[in-house]
Amino acid sequence: MTPTKSRAAKIISAISWVTLAIYLLIAASLSLLAIFSFYDVILQVAALVHVDDMTQGMLEVLHALLLTLIIVEILETVTAYFRTNRVLVTPILIAGITAMVRRVLTFGVEHLEPIDIGMTLVAILVLTIAIVYIGKQERADSY
Repeated sequence: MTPTKSRAAKIISAISWVTLAIYLLIAASLSLLAIFSFYDVILQVAALVHVDDMTQGMLEVLHALLLTLIIVEILETVTAYFRTNRVLVTPILIAGITAMVRRVLTFGVEHLEPIDIGMTLVAILVLTIAIVYIGKQERADSY
């Protein structure tokens, strides 16, 4: 092997290690966020006993729970990278749908323009179609 190819291989290897270290830091950060987010869910469920408006309280619990789910789905993307050395798109799309559902839950609480509601519903439709399409491709690739 020539010295330039050897040097290039070492540089690529170093960059790969940096990427791996960054993914490890992201995984650790997301793990902490997920734990704190779930702790917030537990606190909000406990606070339901003293809430005046049960519907609003349940909505806040649901928002916190969906946020925890979004964080866990993103964490799943990072852990899947460690298992497969590939970035899986499906968990990211699922996190996107969860975020859009969270937004739908606020439709009755916040004043939104009809275009905002329509765009949110279109985003959910597009993400759902993408999950179905990518799921078919991932199943075909696994055979």
